[in-house]
Amino acid sequence: MVRKLSLLFAGALMGASAVSLVYGTNGTAANAADSDTYRQLAIFGDIFERVRAQYVTPPDEKELVESAINGMLTSLDPHSSYLNADAAKDMRVQTKGEFGGLGIEVTMENELVKVVSPIDDTPAARAGILAGDLIEKIDGENVRGISLSDAVDMMRGPANTPIELSVLREGQTKPLKITIIRDIIKVKAVKYRLEDDIGYMKVTSFTEKTTDDLREAINAIQSDIPEDELKGYVLDLRLNPGGLLDQAVNVSDAFLDQGEIVSTRGREADDIARFASQPGDLIDGKPLVVLINGGSASASEIVAGALQDHRRATVVGTKSFGKGSVQTIIPLGENGALRLTTALYYTPSGTSIQGTGIVPDIEVEQPLPEDLAGMDVTSGESELRGHIRGEAESEEGSGSVAYVPQDPEEDLQLGYALDLLRGVKSDPAFPPNPDKAVMNQ
Repeated sequence: MVRKLSLLFAGALMGASAVSLVYGTNGTAANAADSDTYRQLAIFGDIFERVRAQYVTPPDEKELVESAINGMLTSLDPHSSYLNADAAKDMRVQTKGEFGGLGIEVTMENELVKVVSPIDDTPAARAGILAGDLIEKIDGENVRGISLSDAVDMMRGPANTPIELSVLREGQTKPLKITIIRDIIKVKAVKYRLEDDIGYMKVTSFTEKTTDDLREAINAIQSDIPEDELKGYVLDLRLNPGGLLDQAVNVSDAFLDQGEIVSTRGREADDIARFASQPGDLIDGKPLVVLINGGSASASEIVAGALQDHRRATVVGTKSFGKGSVQTIIPLGENGALRLTTALYYTPSGTSIQGTGIVPDIEVEQPLPEDLAGMDVTSGESELRGHIRGEAESEEGSGSVAYVPQDPEEDLQLGYALDLLRGVKSDPAFPPNPDKAVMNQ
């Protein structure tokens, strides 16, 4: 598979195991460490000094300490980790939903940075960057031999600062020198389009902008399709790795009039937080289909679970990733931040999907294309080494194929969702669960 890296996220894409985030500054005070713990810490200090003084080559002491910290945290679960200052900054950029950059999506091809597509009305598009361009130099530095992540880091930067790209373009006999002035790139967390009489909305991530983008999408759809002709909406959460917990709550609330959306339960018996919906359904009760697959994780599972439990939507697709834990980001000042798993979340019915995932009301498999046949594109929390075992986790585990075709005509899951909303009789091999489905075929 071609792995893409989008400059829209300043060079860091959240993977399928991405966490739901709750920002905090303080954790619950732990019991004081006993004397044995201090003895173990003394052993660590002794080993560190011996490595620092006697290793065959002088080690990077900062890197040693960071590795030791991460070793401790990753022994807890796959989602707890230490973020140094740079990593913490990158994460803030991701969750904020905007950054200083160029506005292009890129991948690596033959050691050169290939432009997958420039984003409309961004500095790159205005400067004439085209899909298919190959970037060989960034501010005079050759990109051969460096990673895609490093190349992206070189291209991002403060707004109103210039950058020169040396670009190879088909049909040109020599490299093009293109100077671009960086600008603030605002990431659209929700993309929408009209499918004739149906509104289609794809939520790509849960950033600070997701709720506002969703409202804009709904308003645009409602203005383009007369109310009496609008059959309903598709909310596509496939390949959505999650993000901010409060945004997942807000997106769920957009379609609910009342009831609990999600609860989180921490270490202590009374450490429970409940999030409830407020009156007001932005789509006025219109039918809703939610699409999920093995790439739907964390915050996207909160939304799918809430809408499913309240019978507000029919969930179509394949079993979701199964990440039912909440991470708190604890700032450490100039030293970065601590990302620590502090709670598990539960759907309105009181179900933990940790290691199990959201099971769709109607299972619709998406066949893989020939070039991916035989490849393992299945994704799930239950497969992660050291994951927290869920209350209801079984040998079946969580997750499913995480693949969505680029051509809507080849998208069987989307096609099924559209048929449901239009009342077209669908394949009898995929009958709706009569206990959960909210629409008749």
